[in-house]
Amino acid sequence: MSTMADQSNTIDFPVFQQLDARVGRITSVEIAEGCRVSAYKLELDFGAEIGTRRSIAQVTNYPPEALLGRQVLAVINFKPRQIGKHLSEVLVLGVPTKEKGTALVVPEMEAILGGRLF
Repeated sequence: MSTMADQSNTIDFPVFQQLDARVGRITSVEIAEGCRVSAYKLELDFGAEIGTRRSIAQVTNYPPEALLGRQVLAVINFKPRQIGKHLSEVLVLGVPTKEKGTALVVPEMEAILGGRLF
């Protein structure tokens, strides 16, 4: 396990800049049927420049109505990935919780759709 003092796993800033994480708003939530692990099929609006993208996200510790309309951060420049019967175009970012669920990474205040993490 790496610690803050461990410098063996560091990257240069230009490598970090290759990650394109943007703010999107969840506009649709459905149960993703046919996945090995419980997941939702989400549709996210990233604004006019980027448009709408889909994600399969293991965030079922949230009820669907708590996700609808919520702003989240998602990586938009990974290659699409097949998850069960579904194609996931973006990776919605989350962190593990003490209750073994996932906490979404969200802006603290209303952000610009498509705004880039820097």
